[in-house]
Amino acid sequence: MTHYLGLMTPEELVQTVCPTIGALGAAWYFVPETLARGRGLGLDGFRFYFLGRGGVLGDVEAPVVISAFGYFNPSLVEKMWVSGAKTLAPRQAGRAYVAASHDFGRTHFTEVAGLDRFCSAAEAVVRAADPAALALFAGWRGEPLPEDLPARAMQMVSTLREFRGSAHLLAVVASGISPKMAHYLRHPDNFATFGWAESDVPATTAEDRAALAASEKLTDRLVLPAYRALDDAGREALVTGLERMQAALALGAP
Repeated sequence: MTHYLGLMTPEELVQTVCPTIGALGAAWYFVPETLARGRGLGLDGFRFYFLGRGGVLGDVEAPVVISAFGYFNPSLVEKMWVSGAKTLAPRQAGRAYVAASHDFGRTHFTEVAGLDRFCSAAEAVVRAADPAALALFAGWRGEPLPEDLPARAMQMVSTLREFRGSAHLLAVVASGISPKMAHYLRHPDNFATFGWAESDVPATTAEDRAALAASEKLTDRLVLPAYRALDDAGREALVTGLERMQAALALGAP
C-alpha cells in the first residue's frame, strides 16, 4: 500500500486510515491491564471506561457526558458517571485512563520502527483539526503527551479516534438521524451493550439508512481538512505507522 502513497488523494487517505484508527484506538479499553488499573482505583471496567474516557471533559454533570458519548442510553451513562464519580474525581480518572493507553503502547509498540515519523504526522493532523463542536476530541487533544514514542503513538491514535468519532456524532445529528438509530443500524449486535433494551429497538426505514450513509460521507468531509495538512512524506508516515502498529498487535495476539 505504501508504495502508492504519492498517488493517494487526501480523500483516499481518510478512507484508508480511519478504519484502522477506529480499531487500534480502542484496542486498550478493556484489556486486562486497563481493567486492573481501574480496579486499583476502585472502579470496575465499565465505570473506568466512562469516567476515564470522559474524564477529559472535567468534573461535569452527567448530561455533558451523555451529549459527548451520544450513542449510549443516557440512563446508562448517568448511572456509570454519577456512581463512578463518588469513588474517583473524573479528572483523576481521565488522567489514569490516558496513562492506561500509554502502558498499552509501551507493551506492544516498543519494537515498532518509525514511530517518530508517525507521531509527527499524527500530531500535524491533530493540530490542524478544528475542535469546534467536538467536545470529546477537544478534551483528548488537550491532554499532555508523553516523551517516549510508544506511549505517545498510542495516545495520538486514541486522539485521532476521538476526532473522527466526535465528527461522526455531529454528522449523524446533522444528517437527520438519531444517534440511537445510527448505532442500531451499524451495530445491532451490541445494541444491548450500549444500555438499550429489546423494547428500545427502533423500526428502521430506507430513509434512516440513507441518512446514515449521508452521515458517513459528511464525516469524511468534516475530518478531511485536517488530513490535508500532510504532504506525501506525512501520509506515508501515518499509513506505515498504523500498519506496523496493527501488525505488532496481531503478532502479540494469543
